[in-house]
Amino acid sequence: MTARRPLDGLLVVAIEQAVAAPLATCRLADAGARVIKVERDGGDFARGYDGTGGVSAYFAWLNRGKESIVLDIKDAEDRTLLERMVERADVFIQNLAPGAARRASFGSKDLRERHPRLITCDISGYGEDGPYRSMRAYDLLVQAESGVASITGSPAEPGRVGVSICDFATGIYAYSAILEALIERGLTGAGRSIEATLFHTMADWMAVPLLRFEQQGLEWPRVGLGHPTIVPYGLFQLGDGDSVLIGVQNDREFVRLCNDVLDQPQLAEAYPRNVDRAAGRAAVEAAIADVFRRHDRESIRTVLDRARIAYGFLNDVAALSRHPQLRRARQPLPDGTEIDMVAPAVAPNDPGRRLPPVPELDQHGAAIRAEFETEASSVPLLPPRLGSRPVSLPAVNALRDEET
Repeated sequence: MTARRPLDGLLVVAIEQAVAAPLATCRLADAGARVIKVERDGGDFARGYDGTGGVSAYFAWLNRGKESIVLDIKDAEDRTLLERMVERADVFIQNLAPGAARRASFGSKDLRERHPRLITCDISGYGEDGPYRSMRAYDLLVQAESGVASITGSPAEPGRVGVSICDFATGIYAYSAILEALIERGLTGAGRSIEATLFHTMADWMAVPLLRFEQQGLEWPRVGLGHPTIVPYGLFQLGDGDSVLIGVQNDREFVRLCNDVLDQPQLAEAYPRNVDRAAGRAAVEAAIADVFRRHDRESIRTVLDRARIAYGFLNDVAALSRHPQLRRARQPLPDGTEIDMVAPAVAPNDPGRRLPPVPELDQHGAAIRAEFETEASSVPLLPPRLGSRPVSLPAVNALRDEET
């Protein structure tokens, strides 16, 4: 018997593509929600980013456990079908081009007026307001616009964070906001409109560099594999050609590093506080580099472990593939093959775990059309109450499931 999951019984309808929205709905599906993925003719363009079992690596990662249907929201019949789906839905998510959902009568304001219980989530680059509201936004562009690229890279030139952090972070922010809205609806019976944007997500992540600039007039420097304000915190070469990063977060750790690793207690006396070490960065890092060049990976691991100094090795993707801490789960792909997918980050460590399959384009289209071809059942706008206390979210969901 399959164990009940937290969001079992919830229906999510998503007009989604690319990364941010699919990431949010993937996490909802992992938690038990039924996610119907509405795709255009030809499918989510992320299906074709590259080739992994008939779909791209991005698509395989972000779309497990969903149902796929192809709809043309400009077509009257398909638009009516989508409206019936939304009428029964708990959550509606879209990340179409700016204004597209509103023009098709599926804007959040219109939907919330028609369906007060519904939780809507619009994901975009810059939001519905402001001078950038009509701009298309992709991850690299937002890394640049938000200032992230200006503090990433080497002192010589800016760089892009190597994975799509704007998309990833926005998807997770959207997911957490949807969970909050579901809890709120369990208490009040009312839904909520959520707006998640790539730019505002990255602006939130840039709060510390922004505050340092606005409050102290300090520019956040690019330091490559280092830290702008904490010393020592960065990359050092080893004698065997390998590299190791260390991070010393407080003065006690620095004393241990000087005494037990470098055998230079006078260094801790000369630079007792982080502000002293930051001012003398060159001398501190030179002393560390001189000692570390005498070690290889295994010997430096031994001495750093003994001294209880935080460290990590500079691994490439091939090393990650072999990493002893990496968790895997088997996942079926549309072409019938299976891959070892990275297991969900927050999940039981189950070596035999199998993830749900990735859908083929329009795989569930016929079944979904048959299911929603009749008018949706009415649903209560407010949850029943037990005495003076609202019933819990699971109780509201159970009652709704019985009625539909």
